[in-house]
Amino acid sequence: MSGKQVRNAQHGISDLTAVDNKGNLVLVEIKRDRKDIEGRKEAFEFQAIRYAASYATIEDPEDLVNKIYAPYIEKYRNEFEDGSLTSAELGARKLTEFLQENGAESNFNVSQKIILVASDYDEQTLSAVAWLNSNNVDISCFKMIPYKIKDEVYINIEKVLPLSTYKDYYVNFLDSPIKSSVQKKGFTRRALPKIGEMLVWGVIKDGDTIVAKGRDDEGTLLANGNVEVNGEEISMQKWLKELFGWSSIQTYVFAVHKETGKTLSQIREEYMEKEQEEGI
Repeated sequence: MSGKQVRNAQHGISDLTAVDNKGNLVLVEIKRDRKDIEGRKEAFEFQAIRYAASYATIEDPEDLVNKIYAPYIEKYRNEFEDGSLTSAELGARKLTEFLQENGAESNFNVSQKIILVASDYDEQTLSAVAWLNSNNVDISCFKMIPYKIKDEVYINIEKVLPLSTYKDYYVNFLDSPIKSSVQKKGFTRRALPKIGEMLVWGVIKDGDTIVAKGRDDEGTLLANGNVEVNGEEISMQKWLKELFGWSSIQTYVFAVHKETGKTLSQIREEYMEKEQEEGI
């Protein structure tokens, strides 16, 4: 169940409020891009934590309805069919039915969840979220990017965090701010695993066919992570950028593994989730 942009007693505004099927209150914070995140006086994740803390004071479903859901219904009354009930009555009925259907009445607002959404993230935000995850704070990062393909607009949603190995996102405060001209061996990664690691995992293999999403164009995956197209070797990113005519592209989202029909992003996420579940 979703709500609206909510202002708390300290005049902070959350972008979206929801209730999940376990009865948790879910706070969704949205920023446009990395520049938008870095330009804010207050850290993206800290802002969300403050709002989530204020949501923890909501005592019961009635309190949630009065503070959030009823005002939303009142503002958008034409979206709701039953006009015989007041906004508070209608909100209480819908919320109660939702919690009952999911067996979540006794767990209402026992905990809060935070979801951060942006087209890109800065390293400090990812580092902080990874640390919070590893300390049992339920906070997630999702990338949401719109693409226009022909006359259709598609929104790609990619889960960035949590991952199975949070230390990959920690920013080492001992790192020198001056970039060394020599890259040290064993440096800490701050990005998702690349295609070379996927080849090592064995989830994709040398000789597999890669298809450009939504197109008929194909390439053969090589052992070094490049693709062979029409007898020529080219990086997968460059091949896809040229096909779609874009200056930048999410390679793993628009590269489809023909043998499984899944994007490289899906294959990577499934493997990492499996690894986390098995405790590898």
